[in-house]
Amino acid sequence: MVKDTKFYDLLGVSPSAGETELKKAYRKAALKYHPDKNPSPEAAEKFKELSHAYEILSDDQKREVYDSYGEEGLSGAGGMGGGMGAEDIFSQFFGGGFGGMGGGASRGPTRGKDIKHSISCTLEELYKGRTAKLALNKTILCKTCEGRGGKEGKIKQCSSCHGQGMKFVTRQMGPMIQRFQTVCDVCQGSGDICDAKDRCTACKGKKTQTERKILQVHIDPGMKDGQRIVFSGEGDQEPGVTPGDVVFVVDEKQHEKFTRKANDLYYEAEVDLSTALTGGELAFKHVSGDYIKIPITPGEVIAPGVTKVIENQGMPIYRHGSHGHLFVKFTVKFPKNNFATEEKLKELEAILPAKAKVTIPKGAEVDECDLVDVDPRKHQSAGRRDAYDSDEEEGGAGPGVQCASQ
Repeated sequence: MVKDTKFYDLLGVSPSAGETELKKAYRKAALKYHPDKNPSPEAAEKFKELSHAYEILSDDQKREVYDSYGEEGLSGAGGMGGGMGAEDIFSQFFGGGFGGMGGGASRGPTRGKDIKHSISCTLEELYKGRTAKLALNKTILCKTCEGRGGKEGKIKQCSSCHGQGMKFVTRQMGPMIQRFQTVCDVCQGSGDICDAKDRCTACKGKKTQTERKILQVHIDPGMKDGQRIVFSGEGDQEPGVTPGDVVFVVDEKQHEKFTRKANDLYYEAEVDLSTALTGGELAFKHVSGDYIKIPITPGEVIAPGVTKVIENQGMPIYRHGSHGHLFVKFTVKFPKNNFATEEKLKELEAILPAKAKVTIPKGAEVDECDLVDVDPRKHQSAGRRDAYDSDEEEGGAGPGVQCASQ
């Protein structure tokens, strides 16, 4: 006598029902309560329950545990409670949907993977735009057999996997039962069977061929690093699968002189000290190919590190018609030592603003020091010296400033 009849009651069969009776009962109930046939929330829950009931009762070992201990016995039997989903069980009976039975498919066609490629672009190309022709090898349905793999009418559904290409295998490991999905060993994952004499000679029964296709990739002005250019449905083709997309991802090359931030450009311009103090002109080549000429007004001092902006001279804003801005950061090139005579330096001193006076508190102790050029080998080793290291261990290396106390 069975401990619990709930699963039998769901399927409308007696505890003594055999395999054929169980299948017939499940098929009838599944068609009645499948979400595509019956959209009510109650039907969806009912469909899951009866699918679970069939999964347990159609497995001899699980059924034996259920008959003896009920649902509690299944949950405590080392993984026996898990298994196939409701749709997986349904697909074993009906091939994944209602196709061929007058109804709509229970699931839409599987979508293939997107194929991604990187397309390298210079800043100049992203400013002006360009068109690139790229050749790709893609998988297409065989043109001879139209993706069937053999002669029309000679293709049969694989009875081992019910046309799914995959099937579930149950394996017992001690007290535990494992159920996993694997490629069908009869049809090798194709879902159908065809005699060798009826196979397509063009694709040798594989249903697909390789084709070389050239795509024109348009890089629009203002596109950014990481932006995607999508060719919808140009991915690889497979029978029963909606092709994915071919996606090109913009890879912006680093520029030697310009830096891009969003739609703005940044440029570092060097001017000599004379121009920085007395005015002049600055010119440089823009990523557009034109030259930018900037007048520096006499009397407008260009300090090292100062940043100015040229409006609307940045990158084009993608499909907008306007531009970002161009920011120019200045560095000042100073003359070399002893660039002028003492007399000329005095003349320069008379023109420049007065020097700042050095103020030292009265009575403070003063060390007068001389600056010397840095010798990396000498001064870096001294800088790394630990507080407890002696001068002798460092080879007598001294500091970079010579001082004398007064």
